[in-house]
Amino acid sequence: MIFCVEDDMNIRELVIYTLETTGMQARGFEDGASFMEALAFETPELILLDIMLPGDDGLTLLGKLKNSAKTKDIPVILVTAKGAEYDKVVGLDSGADDYVTKPFGMMELISRIKAVLRRTGKAKENHMLYADGIAMNVKKHEVTVDGRQVILTLKEFELLERLLRNKNIVLTRDQLLEDIWGYDFDGETRTVDVHIRTLRQKLKTKEDVIETVRGVGYRIAME
Repeated sequence: MIFCVEDDMNIRELVIYTLETTGMQARGFEDGASFMEALAFETPELILLDIMLPGDDGLTLLGKLKNSAKTKDIPVILVTAKGAEYDKVVGLDSGADDYVTKPFGMMELISRIKAVLRRTGKAKENHMLYADGIAMNVKKHEVTVDGRQVILTLKEFELLERLLRNKNIVLTRDQLLEDIWGYDFDGETRTVDVHIRTLRQKLKTKEDVIETVRGVGYRIAME
């Protein structure tokens, strides 16, 4: 669960939507009071914290978090329009794990969140992945389509797993090649295309779940 404390409703809702479409759970709060109240009942994996908030500002809330035994180890990314070096230094010195300045790209924000979770040891691998009738059990190395078991090769399985873990994000052929096969050089991206073709054949009625983004790569797009 990711908590997003942001008083701008449009930004808050966009961040929550993006987090949820990339497989994360998220809750939004418009001020420090509602955020602190929620903390009494639930401990998030990470907090996105705006500095300019009504009531207690972000730095004040950050101080409260770091002074509490219950919340001091929760990773915090400060998200704010303040871009001066002084503000960044104050935020990081106060215990923030990262600092993102508005305006920012949503995919950049997701990458920063994942990096902080990895760095702080808070990242949790989801072992059950789903998309439109496709279900993958990563631990058991099993894939079903509408309840029917599908037998995949190791590379097909790894390819489908990367796409399922990054729903709505276009993964380039070069990214997939380097990530799964461990190399990246001209002329070999056809390896990815061949495996995508055989993977689609095995998914049968769900082959269209994997979309081709012409000239870029592939993605699984979900509402």
